[in-house]
Amino acid sequence: MIERMAQPDDAEALSTLGKETFVETFGHLYTAENLAIFLENHAPERWAEQLADSAYAIRVAEAEGRLIAYAKLGPPSLPFTPQGRPIELRQLYVLKPWHGCGLAARLMDWMIAEARARGADELYLSVFTDNHRARRFYERYGFAFVQTYAFMVGSHADEDHIMRLAL
Repeated sequence: MIERMAQPDDAEALSTLGKETFVETFGHLYTAENLAIFLENHAPERWAEQLADSAYAIRVAEAEGRLIAYAKLGPPSLPFTPQGRPIELRQLYVLKPWHGCGLAARLMDWMIAEARARGADELYLSVFTDNHRARRFYERYGFAFVQTYAFMVGSHADEDHIMRLAL
């Protein structure tokens, strides 16, 4: 397994992985129409824009000739006003066959270190209320509940928790 910073030529593979991990984790919750609308967020062009933008930092893991995980930091986008010098954990996904091998923890350690290196003093994220595995993972790192908000997948609203880690 190789872990590295994402490169511009990873946009297509990140698009595929982003769609695959979201559907693998949450696809059963949504209609095909709502899911298709949401997955437009993972178009290769959107990934290319973020890979070219220094406000984002994206790390990937690859094995067996393909990307299997990614972690993305970016500017705050959540619907509230953070304090201090925040950065947002935009996404952290690992394909299910690689759950439990320590990869998510290594990617989280990288995100915390990268956030600090960028001068952030707070790291925010949002997590689906019913994603108990992810919530426990974040709580082990010291993330604390801030508030709930409606996360939209097409026209479907999910309740997500915004969580914060003081750096």
